[in-house]
Amino acid sequence: MANKVEVKELLDAGVHFGHLTRRWNPNMAPYIYMERNGIHIINLYKSAAKMQEAGEALKKIAASGRKILFVATKKQAKEIVADQAERANMPYITERWPGGMLTNFITIRKAVKKMASIDRMKKDGTFNTLSKKERLQVDRLRAKLEKNLGSIADMSRLPAALFVVDITREHIAVKEAQKLNIPIFAMVDTNSDPREVDFVIPSNDDASKSIDKVVSYLSDAIIEGLSERKSTKDEDGNEEEKRERTPRASKAKKSSEEVEVPSTDAEDKKAMKEAQKDVKLESKKETVAKANASTEEEE
Repeated sequence: MANKVEVKELLDAGVHFGHLTRRWNPNMAPYIYMERNGIHIINLYKSAAKMQEAGEALKKIAASGRKILFVATKKQAKEIVADQAERANMPYITERWPGGMLTNFITIRKAVKKMASIDRMKKDGTFNTLSKKERLQVDRLRAKLEKNLGSIADMSRLPAALFVVDITREHIAVKEAQKLNIPIFAMVDTNSDPREVDFVIPSNDDASKSIDKVVSYLSDAIIEGLSERKSTKDEDGNEEEKRERTPRASKAKKSSEEVEVPSTDAEDKKAMKEAQKDVKLESKKETVAKANASTEEEE
């Protein structure tokens, strides 16, 4: 069970501050406690209950071994979300949301493989055979991919859930998750529509203290779920060891070792070729641009 959320801690973090009353969304009415100085005040007892509910659900997802994608591109949330997602060993997006990140996941995976193929080129010496100009272009491509997709390099399949800070800002991510029926956990302020989210956490999504409080609590719940999974795996491993000690089990193990076939890296080669194509394409564009510039100067 996830740790109990203290209302006083939420109050100190400023989780209760909503937006101006004129900017409110009427669907947030059940979560609003009162109005003060033209600002809506969020009901922290409901926030605490919803946080605990979301924590329990995320803990179960983490314990099942599936990934939770953290999304926050606003300035005050970037670093907090990146740190907490790394702590929980989960993928995250803190730069621009790449369109089709979920609905066109195969293409995004190709871009990630391209990044891995460039690293392989550097290791096996292929990178050194390129010209200086091509090397620069490859480095630029690698840096661009790292900035946008480096944080999701380990995400080999679609996430089991999405955690979002500010659903109004991240509306594209929310729409994509809805299309694929991926459950959405989100910090929802008084200016947003809670009907778009599966697990609503009514809270201030603009203050860094508030974001830190909510995200760190959910990260703790995920870490708790991962530790539970690890302990169950260790128990299963001990049972398997006992079985393997019997002669019948050892024979079965030996036969399975004989059947194993080494995997091919056709996909890696394909990704490497695509990376080289991109570099050649960029170099062609540069030469055309230079040629146009020189003709303009002559005229």
